Amino acid sequence: MIATALSAAGTAEPLLAVEAIAKRFTLHLQGGVTLPVVAGVSFSVFPGECVALGGPSGAGKSSILKMVYGNYRTDTGRILVADAPAPVDVATAEPRRLIRLRRERIGYVSQFLRVIPRVCALDVVAEPLVAEGVDKGAALARAGALLARLNLPERLWRLPPATFSGGEQQRVNVARGFIGAQPLLLLDEPTASLDAANRAVVIDLIAEKKAAGCALVGIFHDADTRDAVADRVVDVTRFSA
Repeated sequence: MIATALSAAGTAEPLLAVEAIAKRFTLHLQGGVTLPVVAGVSFSVFPGECVALGGPSGAGKSSILKMVYGNYRTDTGRILVADAPAPVDVATAEPRRLIRLRRERIGYVSQFLRVIPRVCALDVVAEPLVAEGVDKGAALARAGALLARLNLPERLWRLPPATFSGGEQQRVNVARGFIGAQPLLLLDEPTASLDAANRAVVIDLIAEKKAAGCALVGIFHDADTRDAVADRVVDVTRFSA
């Protein structure tokens, strides 16, 4: 069942309800040996709050995010994302339904930028808005404003980000993830390659998403960043398989 406890924002319905999900990998090149990752993962995230996934490296934090986004299928359990007229279970959603969920309901900032070769940074960031039907000029203007806020030099905006440094690529990745209006946003170490000034920008962007009613689930390698943005920490070691 979806949790019904009131959130800090006063709403009774979570935007995300993870219910008893589990994941294991089968190592086909190792004779079919199975590698358990997590089991019994359960938590809810409400509008206006940021939940951090805590625990040591290898505990399964990124795997949980990838299951919520639908990149990994679950072995058991449900992942309910609020939608109209009823929540959608990511764990069983058909591919086309999952694509629409990602476009309309679930945003994602991964650790690494994956882009089409020869597409410039400005177009990479603006693309989610264009897909939503926003005018191309308006989308590019908003993309430029975000890149400027993240201190990416304007001389780089028309260049393919595949040529950028790790920190520059991450700023493009953050801008692309934050530009959309999806009510659920997943963050996989969004500040790992950023300096202090740009970490502060990301902290502000997260605060603005929370104020707008977005629900966020994040992994933060930096304790100061996590403490600044997280309303709760879910200890993933509780779900060790």
